[in-house]
Amino acid sequence: MAFLAFFLAYPLLYNMWTSVHDVDLSQLLGGTERFNGLENYRAVLDDPAFWHSVRLSLIFTLGSLLLQFVIGFALALLFARPFPFNGLLRSLLLVAWLLPPVVTGTLFRWLLDAESGAYNALLKRAGLGGLSHDWLTDPSTSLAGVIFANIWVGVPFNMLLLLVGLHTIDPQLHEAGAIDGANAWQRFRHITLPLMRPVSVTVLLLGLVYTFKVFDIIFVMTGGGPVDSTRVLSLYVYEVFFTFFRFGQGTAAGLLLLAVPLLAGVFYVRRLRREEAALAGGAA
Repeated sequence: MAFLAFFLAYPLLYNMWTSVHDVDLSQLLGGTERFNGLENYRAVLDDPAFWHSVRLSLIFTLGSLLLQFVIGFALALLFARPFPFNGLLRSLLLVAWLLPPVVTGTLFRWLLDAESGAYNALLKRAGLGGLSHDWLTDPSTSLAGVIFANIWVGVPFNMLLLLVGLHTIDPQLHEAGAIDGANAWQRFRHITLPLMRPVSVTVLLLGLVYTFKVFDIIFVMTGGGPVDSTRVLSLYVYEVFFTFFRFGQGTAAGLLLLAVPLLAGVFYVRRLRREEAALAGGAA
C-alpha cells in the first residue's frame, strides 16, 4: 500500500491538482499557481493539434494491434507444432521483445534511412530500386515506418501469450473433429478460435494499454515529424510539457491520454473477475 501510495496515488493526485491550475516554468520554480478550474482541459480540447495527435494515436494503435495479433497468432500456430529447432527459433524471436525500445527505434531508423538504410539497399540489389523511398522523412510514409517498428516489437509478446493459450486446448478435441470429417480449416474455425477467444481478448487489451501510450520508439525514430506526421498523443503531451512549458495543459493532456488505457484496464479486470466467477461456479 505504501508503494502504491508513493509511486501511483501521489503522482496521480498531484497531476490532477496541476491540471486545474495555471502552472508555467516561473511558477513551478517558486511562483504562486493560480486556480483556473477546467480551463486547461478546455484549452487542450480546443487545440487542433490535440485532435490531430488523437487521430494519429488511433491509427498507430489499431494498425499495430491488428498486425501484431495476426502475425503473432500465425507464429503461435506454427510453434505449437513440434519441428527441429523449434525452441531455438522461438527464443530468437523473443529478442525483438527483450530489446530496449530506444535500441529498437535506433535500429529501425538505420534500416529505413533514405541514403544508407538496409531496406532501400535490399530493394536496389533485388532490382526494385524504383521502390526505394525516404520512409521516415516523407510525411505520407513516416507513420507506416514507426508502425512497422512497433509491430516487430509486439509480435513476440502476442505469439508467447497465444502459444500458451493453444497449449491449453485438449488435443482430443481436434482428434474427434478429424474423425468426424472436419478438415484443418474447419477445426481451426470451430475449435481453436472459440476456445482461444478469452486469451485473444486478453492479448488485445494488454496490447491496447501498451500501444496507445508508446513514446520512446517514435521519439527516437522521428521525434514526431516530419511535419507532425508521427506526433501521437504521448509526443503531444511531451511537447506541451518540455517545449512550451505549459505544465497545467500538459498534465490535463496527460490525464486525457490516461483515459483510454484506464478504461481498457477496467474492462480487463472486470472480464477476469467474470471468468474467475464462472470457473468457481463450474467447480461448485
